[in-house]
Amino acid sequence: MLILKAVSLAPLHGYGILLRIQQISGDVLSVPEGSLYPALYRLVAQRFLTAHWGQSENNRRARYYSLTKKGSAQLRKESVAWNEMAAAIAAALDARPEEV
Repeated sequence: MLILKAVSLAPLHGYGILLRIQQISGDVLSVPEGSLYPALYRLVAQRFLTAHWGQSENNRRARYYSLTKKGSAQLRKESVAWNEMAAAIAAALDARPEEV
């Protein structure tokens, strides 16, 4: 979900995705490179992302990832599910002894 969100903001190369996730999470979340690239390959195979070669900021060849319509729908679906789960956990943590 975080990869899809990062790429939804702008097409990015792999390292750019890592940086964007750190940025949008206020430096709380980070994705190890060893986890990122297999996830990117899966997301491309599922057609949630497309990939194309381009030139990075430091003039290196880099693979850039973009969100597809299918990926955008998946991001919405996962966001709704995540928000429902977070609300349920918050309710459980707020439970008081007299409410049980």
